[in-house]
Amino acid sequence: MKKDHIYFMKKALEEAKYAFYKNEVPVGCVIVNENEIISRSSNMVELLNDSTAHAELIAITSAQNYLNSKNLEGCTLYATLEPCLMCHGAIYWSKINTIVYGASDKKRGFSTYNLEIDRKIKIIKGIMEEESRELLDKFFKKIRG
Repeated sequence: MKKDHIYFMKKALEEAKYAFYKNEVPVGCVIVNENEIISRSSNMVELLNDSTAHAELIAITSAQNYLNSKNLEGCTLYATLEPCLMCHGAIYWSKINTIVYGASDKKRGFSTYNLEIDRKIKIIKGIMEEESRELLDKFFKKIRG
């Protein structure tokens, strides 16, 4: 059975909800290869006390370990929030072909930069955007009181 963007984004949203309950910024990520999830993660910045422990980076490392390859060509990354510039760099270097994300990040998202790269990465945005945004808003309301 061919799974669609909604199916995989729901799985990323499950990861984001896990982060929410661990008091992390609720961002979730899954990486898909040949219509199957090969890695999943949520933000772990607070847990690991590591500013680079974004869901996307952890998922990329996990996917590379799963495939035993640094090359993730043919893979699609699903994230509930638009990846930041750091994560976009990792996506680029790992050769992921497609980024699918929910909510845009007008302040820190990669699309706020005028990136000129030598490889076309397909971008699909706004998949389950409302659900992703609501979880982020709920989190920041909770921590800011």
